[in-house]
Amino acid sequence: MERTVATARIAGPRTAVIWSVLRGELAGHDGRPLSVVDVGGGTGGFAVPLAEAGHTVTVVDPSPDALASLLRRATDAGVADRVRALQGDADSLGDLVPPAGADLVLCHAVFEYVDDPDAVARALHDALRPGGAASVLVANRAAAVLSRAIAGQWQAATALLADTQARAAARDTVRRRFDLLGAEALLAEAGLHVEQAHGVRVVADLVPGVVADADPESLLAFELAASAVPPYRDVATQLHLLARRRGSSDD
Repeated sequence: MERTVATARIAGPRTAVIWSVLRGELAGHDGRPLSVVDVGGGTGGFAVPLAEAGHTVTVVDPSPDALASLLRRATDAGVADRVRALQGDADSLGDLVPPAGADLVLCHAVFEYVDDPDAVARALHDALRPGGAASVLVANRAAAVLSRAIAGQWQAATALLADTQARAAARDTVRRRFDLLGAEALLAEAGLHVEQAHGVRVVADLVPGVVADADPESLLAFELAASAVPPYRDVATQLHLLARRRGSSDD
């Protein structure tokens, strides 16, 4: 029997859109076990469910504590034999995984922090086999502006509008934020063709907690419905892109 990712127990407003896209990608492989690389995968929020679905996952993360938690989580889930932990960062991806060996690469909340996003995008491309897909999640510039404005942080909101890297202030730990065109251009320059773009957390971070908790199923349904519809997609907290390395004849 084909195993699928059990999204019902892991998907909330923060991840449901991403899992929906990933399930579609996995379904296109007719149940074949895939080789997955999760860059910055931390404690295994995506890696372990993918391993439970029968895929082999290599997690690359700079934090030894996160990787230790990942391995414990994989052991508890009975999938330790399908999860490999490698300490390192996205900038060194090319030295850690073999070229053209991955069917799917995840790179979630990584591009905001790396030294050289262009080099990381090329590393994602090179890690994928021809036809393989990259799941990329980035912070959205528009959402950062709006959230600060709604909170009355006018100076920070204005600074984000003026800064081409969309940093709130010198102390901002996020080094850059993206709009959809910028994220698409970054991946395209590396040879990755963006096939899908969705907004993640269109309103989930804006509505009061009491409202969200009153009817979480309806909130989730709205997030899924609005995620691909501009302009709602374009003001979500994060942007999720599914991009593909073209076949060898197209590279």
